[in-house]
Amino acid sequence: MKNQENRITRIQLKIKQAGFFIFNLQFLLLNSLGILPAIAADEEPVLSIVYSQDNSNQWSTITNRLQATGVKYCVISLDAVRSPADWGDRRVLFLPNVETITPAQAIALEEWMSQGGRLIASGPVGSLSAPGVRQLLRTLLGGYWGFSLSQTQQLQPAKTKLPEEWLNQNGLFGKVHGGVVIAENLSAPAAVWNAQDNPAAVVTTDRSTLLGWRWGVDAVSAADIDQAWLKASVERYQKLPPSASRKVEGGSPTCSTSVEVATKKPTPPPTVSPTAVQPKTPQPVTATAPNPQPKTPQPPAKIATAPQPRPLVNITPQRSREPIDELEEAVRLDVVPNSNAPINSDEAIALQQELENLIGRVQSAKLAAAVSATGEVENTASNTQGLKLDSASFIASRSDVPISDNEQAIAQAREIAKNIPQLIAQKNYALARQQWLRAKTMLWKQFPLDRRLAQPEIRSVWLDRGTIVRAGSEQGLAQVFDRLAQAGINTVFFETVNASYTIYPSQVAPQQNPLIRGWDPLESAVKLAHARGMELHAWVWVFAAGNQRHNEILNQPSNYPGPVLAAHPDWANYDNRGNMIPAGQTKPFFDQANPQLRQYLLKLYEEIVTRYQVDGLQLDYIRYPFQDPAAGRVYGYGKAAREQFVQRTGVDPLKISPSDRDLWQKWTAFRTEQVNTFVAEVSQHLRQKRPNLILSVAVFPLPELERIQKIQQQWEVWARQGDIDLIVPMTYALDTPRFQRLAQPWITSTKLGATLLVPGIRLLSLPIVGAFDQLQLVRDLPVSGYALFAVENLNNELQQVFNNTQGKVQPRNNEPIPHRQPFQTAAIRYTALQKEWKLILQNEQLNMPAATISEFNNQAEVLQTALNQLAASPSASKFIAARASLTRFQSQFRIWMRQEAIDNPYQVKVWENRLATIERLLRYGERQMRSPS
Repeated sequence: MKNQENRITRIQLKIKQAGFFIFNLQFLLLNSLGILPAIAADEEPVLSIVYSQDNSNQWSTITNRLQATGVKYCVISLDAVRSPADWGDRRVLFLPNVETITPAQAIALEEWMSQGGRLIASGPVGSLSAPGVRQLLRTLLGGYWGFSLSQTQQLQPAKTKLPEEWLNQNGLFGKVHGGVVIAENLSAPAAVWNAQDNPAAVVTTDRSTLLGWRWGVDAVSAADIDQAWLKASVERYQKLPPSASRKVEGGSPTCSTSVEVATKKPTPPPTVSPTAVQPKTPQPVTATAPNPQPKTPQPPAKIATAPQPRPLVNITPQRSREPIDELEEAVRLDVVPNSNAPINSDEAIALQQELENLIGRVQSAKLAAAVSATGEVENTASNTQGLKLDSASFIASRSDVPISDNEQAIAQAREIAKNIPQLIAQKNYALARQQWLRAKTMLWKQFPLDRRLAQPEIRSVWLDRGTIVRAGSEQGLAQVFDRLAQAGINTVFFETVNASYTIYPSQVAPQQNPLIRGWDPLESAVKLAHARGMELHAWVWVFAAGNQRHNEILNQPSNYPGPVLAAHPDWANYDNRGNMIPAGQTKPFFDQANPQLRQYLLKLYEEIVTRYQVDGLQLDYIRYPFQDPAAGRVYGYGKAAREQFVQRTGVDPLKISPSDRDLWQKWTAFRTEQVNTFVAEVSQHLRQKRPNLILSVAVFPLPELERIQKIQQQWEVWARQGDIDLIVPMTYALDTPRFQRLAQPWITSTKLGATLLVPGIRLLSLPIVGAFDQLQLVRDLPVSGYALFAVENLNNELQQVFNNTQGKVQPRNNEPIPHRQPFQTAAIRYTALQKEWKLILQNEQLNMPAATISEFNNQAEVLQTALNQLAASPSASKFIAARASLTRFQSQFRIWMRQEAIDNPYQVKVWENRLATIERLLRYGERQMRSPS
């Protein structure tokens, strides 16, 4: 401390002698905020700490705690980082709570670490960055911030052995309010939370450590815990052989002692205590409330129109970002060509497995195309006697590729997959990556993109507002529907209510979309779809009331909350800070608990389904906006919600926090209940008007508990209760493995009752073959179809692929749509499955004894007959017979295919999945039979 005082005194004298008194005051202010680090003249800093706008409000406590560790450090301003050298030459770099990093900064960080740099990070590092940046950071850190915990948890040691320097460090464990860290690759948990399943709290590799809480925030963790973990981590990475360099080669030796901030740096707000509250009172009509003088919250019995909020912790607002972008590219299987960065054993297994899966998808697609080449699968289930196929139609399903090329490509890909572990063991990482990419490219070229291969399935697409507006008239819209019909699309989700504007002239809603003039797009869409044998489902935004991006198009003020909230400001919802639009997001939301709002929405949807012959209604934004309670971002404090919660519990929800465990659980359950009950009301009300209406929901595929905490969306309940027919999870990803990881938990879920699952695929930025690869995966999984987002991203090349592989072939009967004719769909899909088995058997490619083949064929025909009879004339007795036959066949199938499952595991799993799809179609059909029509 004496060195610090002497150093400040010397600098003050120099400044005073130069006559710069104002700079003297600025210097003292910066030091009081903790921006100037303590560096002894005779001691070299070992750590660089990064200052950014994300942690600026926390900077005072961050630097106070850092100085208390005794670790000497330099400060790096994130805004100044442009190259690897800008990360400095100190061996250890600390990123405390930095959520926004540019691609150039992330690439520079990777290169800096390749030169020997070691990284410590805390909190949701990079979570507001571009998808590619998030993926790169996950690779560098060996993990990522998964989600915030709803309450404080005990930080405790992991079962894995801790490094010696951590074992010798006191004060590492205690109560912390953090988040779950998802470990990747070979990173090891160094600490876990004392919660269900003991999720990781700290993960570490030999190059990095990620702390699962916001370091340096009083409301999150005690100072001694923060200091202990940082000191232990720094000491670990400073342990080097005597001859090793303590510096990072190529890094700048400059050690800044202040931060140059381009814009005026905000004064850090006071730390929020559990009792001291300094709220602001917003005006209810604006999207973000103004900042009048703070008031003390009113007692629960006197609830104001807008909340008088209490921040839960001291945080920096998020940048604007769509929540769906948080899913796309996360955990992406990126392979950078020519990179010689190390590949660990887990990554090697993932690379090898993905190649083997891709080979399986290619062969599965080729088999389906070979069956289709014998003639279109009949739209009435038929027997498969007399099927004549040769091996050439299976092997060479692309007419322009010789048989030998197809066989050679698959053989080479198998060899590459086999050799990847050996190349990695030899540390030939660049060659392993090159070979992997070569194999992937070869396999993608083998997909039969010029042959029809699709079976009856839900082929749906979202027809977005922008495309509708650009169409300009019914004639223009007809061209869009012509394209969709040619592509084999059979279900259109037509954007009907967006940001509270209706696409049609409504007698209920206050305003039609101003960009629609002189025509009724919904009326035209219903007519055009039905004329082409397609279904038209009205797609509506439910609780999202406005859209700042839409305001820009309409030349409205950015904070305009939409026409409904402008007319009814008391229907608005707010976050805990009094904002209608949550920090970092773009949409105000309705108060889900407001009874007048709920009646308005029911009346609006009734108008849609009774005035227009739509085939279905899709509910979108059927949730609350995204929140992070641990970071002080909570939503749902509308006037009606607060009043009802007070009546139920006697407590204003603005007065509770996640640390109030019981009350917080009640508050979360209350908000979730508002969504659940509204879905049930919509279902009951509309089905009384239109019994055959198909009700679907566009939902987030997050784990259930995380989803309830973040957006209060519990669609498992809607499915089990039979309130909805289709669940469309937005499983958006830029590669197929990520897509499968998002979809798989829900595909195998037992919580969905008889509801059909239709995974969503986002076409934006997907390569053509990449989109087809995801479609092929859907067809290999036990689901009944897919949904494409969106028409505006359906380019000519992808259109041609769809025309070839799933487009309508004339003359032919209309094929059934699974959600409309489940029994007929089941029978036809089973016919195609039998054709595949017969093809394989004819070419002696199925490893099965002759006696087993005879039994297999006999039982297959019994099942075919039962399904045909049910499809032709559905009844309870025929359903029972078909289901019993299917159950027997499935149980025997595993025995019959025991050897084949060893030789060809992917294809056998595909067949099992297709049988499971038939089972789900029967279950859905049973529910339809029992429903009143």
